[in-house]
Amino acid sequence: MLAVHDLTTTYGAVTALDGVSLEAPAGQVTAVLGANGAGKTTLLRTVSGLVRAQRGAVSLEGTDITRLPAERMTGLGIAHVPEGRGVIAELTVAENLRLGGLHRRQGSEPERLERVYELFPVLGDRSNALAHVLSGGERQMLVIGRALMARPRVLLLDEPSLGLAPRVVAQIFALLRTLVERDGLTVLLVEQNATSALSIADRGVVLGLGRVVATEPAERLAADEKLRHAYLGF
Repeated sequence: MLAVHDLTTTYGAVTALDGVSLEAPAGQVTAVLGANGAGKTTLLRTVSGLVRAQRGAVSLEGTDITRLPAERMTGLGIAHVPEGRGVIAELTVAENLRLGGLHRRQGSEPERLERVYELFPVLGDRSNALAHVLSGGERQMLVIGRALMARPRVLLLDEPSLGLAPRVVAQIFALLRTLVERDGLTVLLVEQNATSALSIADRGVVLGLGRVVATEPAERLAADEKLRHAYLGF
């Protein structure tokens, strides 16, 4: 579904990605793991067009999308949920969700809203509440729900567990697995919580200082004690 080949991205004199190549197969969760500064967030930002690569290519189902502007990505079926649970605090839950569907016309808006409320019942219960009153976990559900309003084929998800209680993390990750298995969604998941990420992932990619250190099936990666200790901290 999504392929990255020899991707190099720099910030001035700093090389954040150095010849990164990986694939995110259709209908699977591919977890990108590594320590702070490994290049994980830069990878998602480059794939989604927010940052320009100096070298390399990104392709979606074989079509080169490397130079396309970020605003074109939603129309192609790529949704990016950045780190930080960014919601528009002055708008209601329902208004935030509707913004996510502006550039995709697949299915009516009521149908898409109903689907998100089915996935996240708490959002349905609080649809008329202003976003600033939500808890951290509810905000994370809202930003994921907003991305799903576009009916994406590929979901780029950056650190969804950051700062959340383990119970909420388990709930969100279980939902991701459901979306993959039921709807065939392709997920490229960036996480520092390697244990949780590998528990739902099909494949894992480990980054170290902007380079790919390992690409393995998730179970094999979780069982590689030497690699875990060296790069994943557990």
